[in-house]
Amino acid sequence: MKPLEGLKVLDLSRVLAGPFATMILGDLGAEIIKIEIPGVGDDSRSFGPFIKNESAYFMSINRNKKSITLNLKKKEGIEILKKLVEKCDVLVENFRPGTMEKLGIGYDELKKINPRIIYAACSGFGHTGPYSQRPAYDVIVQGMGGIMSITGQPGGPPTRVGASIGDITAALFLVIGILAALNVREKTGLGQKIDVAMLDCQVAILENAIARYFVTGKSPQPIGNRHPSITPFSSFKTKDGFVIIAVGNDNLWAKFCNVVGRSELIDDERFRTNPDRTKNWEELEPILNEIFSEKTTDEWLEILEKAGIPCGPINNIERIVNDPQVRAREMLVELEHPVAGKMKVPGIPIKFSETPGKVESPAPLLGQHTKEVLKEMLGFTEEQIETLRANEAI
Repeated sequence: MKPLEGLKVLDLSRVLAGPFATMILGDLGAEIIKIEIPGVGDDSRSFGPFIKNESAYFMSINRNKKSITLNLKKKEGIEILKKLVEKCDVLVENFRPGTMEKLGIGYDELKKINPRIIYAACSGFGHTGPYSQRPAYDVIVQGMGGIMSITGQPGGPPTRVGASIGDITAALFLVIGILAALNVREKTGLGQKIDVAMLDCQVAILENAIARYFVTGKSPQPIGNRHPSITPFSSFKTKDGFVIIAVGNDNLWAKFCNVVGRSELIDDERFRTNPDRTKNWEELEPILNEIFSEKTTDEWLEILEKAGIPCGPINNIERIVNDPQVRAREMLVELEHPVAGKMKVPGIPIKFSETPGKVESPAPLLGQHTKEVLKEMLGFTEEQIETLRANEAI
């Protein structure tokens, strides 16, 4: 048994935010029925890199799903969708607000068909507010959401975070919303609409940047890899690379000074307490740079780990996918795709003691499960399915 076994999710989303959310639900055991445009599919099927003409981008976030094609511009397509809504627990969509209403399948209509349906909508700016109708992609909300303004090196240009956290953060909040709504439904018997905006989610993860602004009245600026209020908490160049240290309190500072052979720094008035070290960072940084330049990254890691100082290397992707801890935690899983063949995808980061999730099936081919879902879930005959195909409804 898996944590969400028995849950049926209708997935109308595409590209990243919605599909990442439904991937999580699928990994935890929900049955994900992905609705795609006939002959075209999810936009991300055309994103590279490709393996035998199959998108590795698409395959990496659409495992554990069934794909059916449905033309929502056809009356028959809308009718099939409504029949599926009757049978499902959750519907996920990431269209621009108003799109589903124009098709006659907005939340107000669908809850008449199934009052228990949880309608989870993810969009750039949400279903209310002056920006509601604007289109959005990850880089747009990273820019508008403030995170680019605090990312990068001091004095440098605003910098996009390397992963698509505009989309992924929204996906995580969407899953939290769905699980919370399922809990409410257990008590009330009724579903509800969830409205998650990518911009809102960027604001939610700004952490202490907002607090710093309201306390100081000044917008925080990028400060590279260091922490704004904990010092030293940054990366430093070694003989052959970089090492990161996180000295989170004064006891660790004393231990650090001793282990690097600079015990005189413990009682140096400029560095005695964490606020002192943060205030006098410009004086402390060159001292630390000099210290770390004396040994290689591996040498420093061995010394610091032995002393109990939180530290680590800056891994590139090749190193992280070969890291023994990552492999021990099964964070890379091999799948056999019917066209692309063997490929590796990230595993499931949530570990359950009794009901673990599982990456069981590769991303589906376009429309791979159309006949299966229509026959087994809705009771359509072969003849009906062929008629729908001839009418370009599926």
